[in-house]
Amino acid sequence: MATSQPRSSGLFSGVVLLSVGVLLLLHNFGRLELHSFFTRWWPLLIIFWGIVKLYERTLGRRFGTGGVTSGEVFLVLGMFALLGVVVLVDITREKLPKGFDFGDNFTFDIADVPPKTIPANAHVLISNGKGDLNIRASDENTIRISAHSTVRGWNESDAQRNAKNIIIEIAKNGDTYEIRPKGFDLSDSRISVSMDIDVPQKSPLAVKAQAGGVTVSDFLADLNISNQTGDVDVRNTTGDISIDLHKGDAKISDTHGDIKVSGKGGEIDANDATGSLTVDGDFFGPIRGDHLAKGVRLITPKTDMTLSALSGHMEAGSGNLDIVDAPGNLALRTRDAEVTVENAGGKVNIDNRNAEVSVRFSSVPHEDIQITDSSAEVSLTLPGSSSFEIQADCRECDITSEFPGLEATKSESGDSHLAGKYGSGRGPKIILKTSYGNINLRRTSMALPPRPPVVPAVPAVPEIPVPHVPKVPKVPSIAVPNPPAVPDSTDQ
Repeated sequence: MATSQPRSSGLFSGVVLLSVGVLLLLHNFGRLELHSFFTRWWPLLIIFWGIVKLYERTLGRRFGTGGVTSGEVFLVLGMFALLGVVVLVDITREKLPKGFDFGDNFTFDIADVPPKTIPANAHVLISNGKGDLNIRASDENTIRISAHSTVRGWNESDAQRNAKNIIIEIAKNGDTYEIRPKGFDLSDSRISVSMDIDVPQKSPLAVKAQAGGVTVSDFLADLNISNQTGDVDVRNTTGDISIDLHKGDAKISDTHGDIKVSGKGGEIDANDATGSLTVDGDFFGPIRGDHLAKGVRLITPKTDMTLSALSGHMEAGSGNLDIVDAPGNLALRTRDAEVTVENAGGKVNIDNRNAEVSVRFSSVPHEDIQITDSSAEVSLTLPGSSSFEIQADCRECDITSEFPGLEATKSESGDSHLAGKYGSGRGPKIILKTSYGNINLRRTSMALPPRPPVVPAVPAVPEIPVPHVPKVPKVPSIAVPNPPAVPDSTDQ
């Protein structure tokens, strides 16, 4: 006798498929977090399954169907596996480091921020996580902001779910007005907020950014900028500037205040400043400066330099330090960097190690010069009209001099020594020292004024032939008879 297999009514399979489809649809549109749902409400699935099976059993008694088939078991297991994969993906995304980016970027506008009028000269603080900041000075005492967010996600709905709560807030904290985004974790690298901000030009400004570029222009007050990862660009300002970097470049131009850059990072470029430039930190460079009226202060792990004025160019890289047109005093201590100074004008004190030093004066020096090096060559070039007192010593090396009367002596051990005076006037004292490298004392010839150009000889004017004019024949003389005599009236 054949045994009959239980037959399902098909209701359970249809309800399972519909339920799983609805759950996944709600999840994709951000209306349901499956992880949270299953954490608390997973027993509802068993209750739901029991209700459906009771209903099918009731129908089975009436129509002869019912029971659990193997197909239904596999269907339930498959749907649970599908939901489990979705939940596992969500958990994995939450557990991954926030710096681990994946998916695509989606941009959303942030609701407009109402303009905020603030008192004159009020302090302004701008705080941001990831995103670019473009800050401009305004003639009005009003803060104006436009912003947008960029969110990285699996899809647009996933990104929209993270972006929908982002707003920009202007909050008053004491005498400071703070501008900051809200509605998300500022340390979340998947979300960036970029802002264009107008701030009163006389308001002292502070900026704190975690990642992204910062551009500031046209301010009359002091600036204090801190950026963890990103570049800083400051243009056309009047107050003092303080920049703290951890990873990025800095560019400052057309400023009338003092500049200070600290921390660590890459390139620094400062030009056309009536104040000074101070760099304090670990920057792999290059560090460039042009036309800095009050000079440069450079403090790095390898270099300590003070230059009182810079009318030309300075560049400090990983293996070089070049200075051109430095009318002020120079005090430098460095190592492993080739030093080149052109057109020095003031007192020079250089202490280097393991790299060459070359200093050239375009005009007669009036201040003392001291150059100390080791395991490298030292070169000093002076005008031929200079007057000075010199002492040069080097170990196991040679000293060459292009100045007449200054000759070096050499010992049996190979050490060289030169001492003497040159010129008729009273000049500065020059001390040159090195070891295992030569010393070169060079002379520039005095520039003679150029000879006046030779005036070319005026070419002779060619003689113009005069045409022959025939002689005019003589006019024959005509004899004119004398007039008759007039009788005298007395004779009558």
